[in-house]
Amino acid sequence: MSWNRTASELRRLTREPLLLLCILLVMACLAVFIVYPLYQILKSSFINPDGSVSLSAYVGVLSGGQLFEALKNSLLLAVIVSILSTAIAYMFAYTFAYVKVPFKKLFNAVAILPVISPPFVISLSAILLFGKQGFVSKHLLGLENANIYGLKGLVLVQTLTYFPVAFLVLAGLLRSISPSLEEASMNMGAGRLRTFLNVTLPLTMPGIANAFLLVFVQSLADFGNPMTLGGNYTTVAREIYLQAVGSYDIQAGAALAMVLMSITFLIYALQKFWIGKKSYVTVTGKPAHGRRLIEKGATRQALFALCMLMSVIVIAFYLLVPIGSFIKLWGINNSFTWDHYKYVFSLGQKSMKDTLLLSIIATPIAGLLGMIIAFLVVRKQFIGKKALESVSMLSIAIPGTVIGISYILAFNQAPLALTGTALIIIVAFVVRAIPVGIRSGIASLQQIDPSIEEAATNLGAGQARNFFTVVLPLIKPAFYSGLVYGFVKSMTAMSAVIFLISAKYNLITASILTQVESGRIGVASAYCTILIAIMIAALLLLNLLLRFVGGSKEKTLM
Repeated sequence: MSWNRTASELRRLTREPLLLLCILLVMACLAVFIVYPLYQILKSSFINPDGSVSLSAYVGVLSGGQLFEALKNSLLLAVIVSILSTAIAYMFAYTFAYVKVPFKKLFNAVAILPVISPPFVISLSAILLFGKQGFVSKHLLGLENANIYGLKGLVLVQTLTYFPVAFLVLAGLLRSISPSLEEASMNMGAGRLRTFLNVTLPLTMPGIANAFLLVFVQSLADFGNPMTLGGNYTTVAREIYLQAVGSYDIQAGAALAMVLMSITFLIYALQKFWIGKKSYVTVTGKPAHGRRLIEKGATRQALFALCMLMSVIVIAFYLLVPIGSFIKLWGINNSFTWDHYKYVFSLGQKSMKDTLLLSIIATPIAGLLGMIIAFLVVRKQFIGKKALESVSMLSIAIPGTVIGISYILAFNQAPLALTGTALIIIVAFVVRAIPVGIRSGIASLQQIDPSIEEAATNLGAGQARNFFTVVLPLIKPAFYSGLVYGFVKSMTAMSAVIFLISAKYNLITASILTQVESGRIGVASAYCTILIAIMIAALLLLNLLLRFVGGSKEKTLM
């Protein structure tokens, strides 16, 4: 039966040459730019400098020493940050769904900020506030040798950076719980606290675990913050870069990268096969009435105060970077200056142009490729469909540093000598961005009746015309989400592309890192401010373009 079905699928594909060509091209791209680099990094982790094969690199990672210390540090940091971030996010999400308070739009804006910001903003603000010349540490507390670097600094900046990720997961979950369950509990005599502990909290446990794991993986793979604030506290992502670029020990870097990737794959597998099978709600269908929000009492006051405090802290951290970009020498000479921007627009102009150009090229490619793969997965039957879907989603679970070092290994020699070119950076941007577009496209296509496309086909529309004139307009919001995410991800990319930049093509994030390492915090702040301004302008432009082209009234990201 299976062989007959396979033969039938092959015969059908031969009758649709354009579809067959599209499938083959997509599979070839995924094989070359995802599977092949991962194979190269796996192979390199077993190859000694003399060409012999051994497990010495893995023994070095797991038997103690600097590499093992980095692994332990990363796991400890990830656990602490995940607990704190999930707790803060739950508080925000509960307030958003259950409590009547003002400024809910402000809380939502705080959740969006990390999405459009470079990976250095919170770290730079932490230095400006709590460093040796920090406003709080030196000028308010009078500390002469304040040290924000290390574990405590990383916990602070990663918690502020990643708790919005957990909030986005938990907010929708808490809003979707049917109020009738909680009302039934309270009608039977349970108080609000007991109802929360016995009804609301158990219903949200899968979401809490999901949020925890997402933050855990984000923290584990973080590169920018440890490079900025790590100090002597080494982490895996940072150590991979230092081993591959600083010590030129590709085998050790590859082995450490494989260990990191194995951990993230394990986490995502746990999320998919355990949490993914659990339901976030136990009652389907819309409730007859909305939830009665908490309008008074100590609970409302406490939650509102905590949410406002966190929002003010996050916004203050983000505002401090633009302020710092106009200060001549923070903590020493606080006079106003334009010098940092003059430097950026003169010597730093090339990195801005390169980043913007490469991101503009990568964005439509990532958006369109994501929609094509989603269309193939949902609407078409062909041999290798599950493999195509799995490989296309791999990069969401692969840390950026792993992608970066795998590309160096895979594309550093003929016949695919792409290192140092614009193409390799564009490919890295696209590979990192397509999973979100694919997931958005699949979700949208599953809600659209296939008979609409069948009608177009019956009227004579070919595969290409059907896709571009019928399917793509119908999934326009998903396409827009893919474009937005692709552009933001490309403009703020750091961990993957730090291995791929060259004298010919530089990026803003690499320039920011260089300035931070040189102690030029004002210039780094100016770079970050310009980058955020570019992204806000681009998102507004994309938003207007979407409405102009399609006249959609759908609510978009902005």
